[in-house]
Amino acid sequence: MTPSDVKATLSFSDGSPSMDLPIYKGTVGPDVIDIRKLYAQTGKFTYDPGFMSTASCQSSITYIDGDKGELLYRGYPIEQLATQCDFMDTCYLLLYGELPNVQQQSEFDSLVTHHPMVNEQMQFFLRGFRRDAHPMAVLTGLVGGMSAFYHDSTDINNPRHREISAIRLIAKMPTLVAMAYKYGIGQPYIYPKNDLSYSANFMRMMFGTPCEDYVPNDVIVRAIDRIFILHADHEQNASTSTVRLCGSSGTNPFAAIAAGVACLWGPAHGGANEAALNMLEEIQRNGGVEKIGDFIKQVKDKNSGIKLMGFGHRVYKNYDPRAKLMRETCH
Repeated sequence: MTPSDVKATLSFSDGSPSMDLPIYKGTVGPDVIDIRKLYAQTGKFTYDPGFMSTASCQSSITYIDGDKGELLYRGYPIEQLATQCDFMDTCYLLLYGELPNVQQQSEFDSLVTHHPMVNEQMQFFLRGFRRDAHPMAVLTGLVGGMSAFYHDSTDINNPRHREISAIRLIAKMPTLVAMAYKYGIGQPYIYPKNDLSYSANFMRMMFGTPCEDYVPNDVIVRAIDRIFILHADHEQNASTSTVRLCGSSGTNPFAAIAAGVACLWGPAHGGANEAALNMLEEIQRNGGVEKIGDFIKQVKDKNSGIKLMGFGHRVYKNYDPRAKLMRETCH
């Protein structure tokens, strides 16, 4: 972000003194007006619910242009990453700013691959939940519980600690998700295997059983890997903002991420996936495919109170580039 030669002037109709506000230019996207000194000089705040016109921080990670239907990770179009990279490459890119070379790729993959195990006591922690508990409630507890087991990486002011926490979260999150799922359906936990890829390992822990060897379907593995890439980051969204707000207090990084998981649970955020599944099940109960036309008519009727769930993100005014990629993946 670089200072602009142009300044914004804020004037008041009540005769209060006007003030000049600095303007900064980003690498991409609109210019921003720096209002940090507004209250100190005028005694007035801005009012912007939902941060609709506010940038809460500088970031070089993700850029979204909703009007163009554009999503960039570190400057790379999401379409290129989803079709030419795997999830581990994308994680490396988001963490370190550039795609890995061959050696960096090998070292990073090995680092994540060899740390998916969680402390065995996490199983006893899990047993405290009801079997029919919502999986997001369970996951919030499990991620927050990690702060009780990993004390050697909790100083968020230490760059090395932040890196270790990030690697642990990436490596162990599939294990925790699979544990929560298996617990809910009453099946035994499946331990990770280091000779499988990240996404294949996740599929095995989710759907394998001790009765027989589970062989991941390469097509499904690639599809889930692409889903992970498309959902890896989405700029200053609700859960990211929640984690940053928690982190600003200096809290344990696992506790901050647990708060982000809790925020992601909401139907106006990541929970829209669940809302879409509930909607499809409701359509199925009310007549199935033959009744889809009637359902769409109800959606278009503003007085019906029925909404179409899970189709695109509100920030994209044209189309959601992730939806386009998922459609191709589905076919």
